Amino acid sequence: MTVRYDVEFNSAAHYPANIIPELALMAESAGFGAFWAGESNNADPFVVLSAIASRTSTIQLGTAAYHIYGRSPITLGIQSATLQDLSGGRVLLGLGVSNHTIASWHGGIFDHPLRRAEEYINIVRKVSQGERAEFDGQVYNTGRGFKLAWKPEHGAPPVYLAGLGKMMTALGGRIGEGVMLNMVTPDAIREIVRRTHAAAIKAGKDPKDVEIVAKVRVALHPDPAVARNRLRQVLTFYNIAEFYGDMMISQGFESEVSAVKKAFQDGGFKNAMTQVTDSYIEKLPVVVGTSIQQVKESLVPFVEAGVTRLIIPYVPSGDSVVADAREFLRLWEASA
Repeated sequence: MTVRYDVEFNSAAHYPANIIPELALMAESAGFGAFWAGESNNADPFVVLSAIASRTSTIQLGTAAYHIYGRSPITLGIQSATLQDLSGGRVLLGLGVSNHTIASWHGGIFDHPLRRAEEYINIVRKVSQGERAEFDGQVYNTGRGFKLAWKPEHGAPPVYLAGLGKMMTALGGRIGEGVMLNMVTPDAIREIVRRTHAAAIKAGKDPKDVEIVAKVRVALHPDPAVARNRLRQVLTFYNIAEFYGDMMISQGFESEVSAVKKAFQDGGFKNAMTQVTDSYIEKLPVVVGTSIQQVKESLVPFVEAGVTRLIIPYVPSGDSVVADAREFLRLWEASA
């Protein structure tokens, strides 16, 4: 089974915004298929990807994932059409409904997630391919008459719906070009693949055309203890974060998540990190690598589970995050 390797640089590190285009250019040279940018309280993905588009020529540009509460579907449709034209049609649109906390950051109320996602995607597609957007739904009403002032040179970008639950991943199979997964084990991926493909078939689609995109965090260092300690910080966050803790419990880690949450309540984040033990890390969908070859071998179970596109959110282990990222890309290119 073939798989495309992609990369992301905003996990557990703050990279200066002016460095990101350089890293993307290196990623293109190293053979990565796409450069992804996530959204939380970090640099805006489309702003960063626009800068990358001006420096690169072939690497695809993805959002992993944009929160739909952060902007109206009309706005994202305009942005998508613009970046498609700027980049020559290289945009990959990862979208997610996020959670109560992120919705509140943007003045929204977390409700009707399935209906909201479906209506949002419908409107974004219409706008980004230059169609008139007149939509009156349960969640969104666009009014009448909106249409781009220009005809986009490229069609709507493919949409990958971020989700973890049964209904959201099935929706991704039904209406999206694929689903986007995060912190999911190979065993759980197999079940999601079955569910996503079944929904695609029911919608009259060929399941082979539905991509299974998964993020698998990687830390690389000659000393595995150093790489493991860097991942420990990221994994602590996922154990205590809204929704992700429940998702990890659903994958069989109830006792581990409970221990981390209790430690956090008792003594804060650093105390919680002590409960993300080495044995727990070994069970989680992350890779501790001492070489690129070992990293690639460790990613094989995810491919065998049905992943067609692997995003590597690189977690730097060195003192300089930029130097560490450059070295990772150099080593990846040398291993090709």
